Amino acid sequence: MQAFFQFLADNPYILLFFTVGMAVVVGKFAVKGYGLGMVAAAIVVGAGLATWASVYGVKMQLDNFAKSLFYYLFMYGVGLRVGPAFFNALKKDGITFTILAVICSFLGLGLVVLMSGWLDLPAGAAGGVLAGSQTMSAAIGTAEMAVTQGAYKLPEGTTAEQVSGMIALGYGVTYIWGTIGIILVCKYLPRWWGVDARKAAKEYELAHGVKNVDDAALTGYRGGGLRAYRLENPATAGQSIAQFRSKYPQYRIVNIRRGEESLGADPGLLLQTGDVLALGGKLSDLTENLGLIGAEVDDPKALSVPLDQAEIVVTEKDAVGKPLSALAAEDFAGQLQVTRMERSGEPFPVGRDTELKRFDVLHVTGLKGAVDKAAGLLGKIARPSTSTDLLTLSGGMVLGLLIGKINVPVGDFSVGLGNAGGLLLSGIFVSSLVSRLRFFGSTPNAARNILEDLGLVTFIAIVGINAGATLLEQLTGTIALKIFLAGFVASTIPPFVTWAVGYHIFKINPAVLMGGVAGSRSHSGPAREASKEIDSSVPWVGFPVGYAISGVLYTVFGYFAMVLSQ
Repeated sequence: MQAFFQFLADNPYILLFFTVGMAVVVGKFAVKGYGLGMVAAAIVVGAGLATWASVYGVKMQLDNFAKSLFYYLFMYGVGLRVGPAFFNALKKDGITFTILAVICSFLGLGLVVLMSGWLDLPAGAAGGVLAGSQTMSAAIGTAEMAVTQGAYKLPEGTTAEQVSGMIALGYGVTYIWGTIGIILVCKYLPRWWGVDARKAAKEYELAHGVKNVDDAALTGYRGGGLRAYRLENPATAGQSIAQFRSKYPQYRIVNIRRGEESLGADPGLLLQTGDVLALGGKLSDLTENLGLIGAEVDDPKALSVPLDQAEIVVTEKDAVGKPLSALAAEDFAGQLQVTRMERSGEPFPVGRDTELKRFDVLHVTGLKGAVDKAAGLLGKIARPSTSTDLLTLSGGMVLGLLIGKINVPVGDFSVGLGNAGGLLLSGIFVSSLVSRLRFFGSTPNAARNILEDLGLVTFIAIVGINAGATLLEQLTGTIALKIFLAGFVASTIPPFVTWAVGYHIFKINPAVLMGGVAGSRSHSGPAREASKEIDSSVPWVGFPVGYAISGVLYTVFGYFAMVLSQ
């Protein structure tokens, strides 16, 4: 084994990507649906390899430049993702969930600092406990930044390497309960509170027209359709398309075939007996009023209407705040269907009262002309693309690094966002700017996911490898138990307080609040489990705002956990 470890130590690139690959493999293992995931597995695999190698006298160490580079890419990617929801949170209807996220985040930080002092945890443990107990791996980076910037003073006789090792240890020990605990709490909180969340979800669905789409699979059912009918009813003949629509708003004539000619669907076109009408609408409407036009026919020419499917990003100011039901009065109503909606990169329940927010993504399918009209009214069409505007990416990174250089003197040291915080802020700013300038600065979701996934897992792997050599010197059963206890308290108490405030003070629907609590912990897993528990997608309604706000706060709080625990 010594030769193997020495080979890895002599070939740092192989060591790095071997660790990342093993983290992905280990992260896939799960017991009853619960597992580490590749990020937490990265620190376990990295620290485990380095610790094992140290037994044979081989020290593994990777370049700090690579560690910082991957972390910075990750932070910029996070900014691009949370930017839309972050700005939505600052608006009136997002304030409630913003407050819940702030309460949960600050309470988590306070408990980490309190428990670290009470249990006399080793130097650096607080930063790791914050990152692990709140399941915010990015906080490891800001915790280490506190050390490198000098805001965290190293205790006498302690090295920066030892502090980094303790950050990694604190994270590894507390992460498992941080993940499982919040899932269990969000899933069963209503039951412990004596609340019927399933009933509350049904009431919300009925009141707001929200359908349960979480577990929907591909089926033969389609809510809308396009069919051809031969006009035989003399009462309908002689009307213009516009007159027909005013009498029967549930239908849309999208094409008329007269003889061998396709006439289209000009509003002033008069209907004649014998015309074949391509009629669109809801399936329930198309199967009613069967004598209104005439017999249904198989007419490929009449039905040869261009179709399209697209993702429409909501950017138009006039569309923001409108419920989906308001679109029923538009020309394209009945000619397209919203098949899916995303907010902050997560699925969002679609209902007639669902209000549009800036940067919402609507997945639509329907007539090409209708899709184009909808895009013109709502924002822009985001066509699938494999190209990335590298100029915007580079400019955003430079801007973030410049912001990170701004420091404000406080006592004996200076405080600033640092490179990581600057890149996070830059990503948020760029995502907003891109939405306003439309086709400027394309960064496809796949490219952004690479920034986040590869950036974070590689950074965490390097942290684990660099910390592993000192873990055997610092790790004892007593220390591990104290760290776990601190993480247990910091992870478990804040969700209960957040729920109590949301339920008793803000009077939030319990089903929505389940997602609000999950968002306040910046973790999508609890929202997903809550939805399964009550068989409804309603919890996702309360998720996006808190998810964006707490994600930013927990990331920054890694820094403050270190500074305040001294």
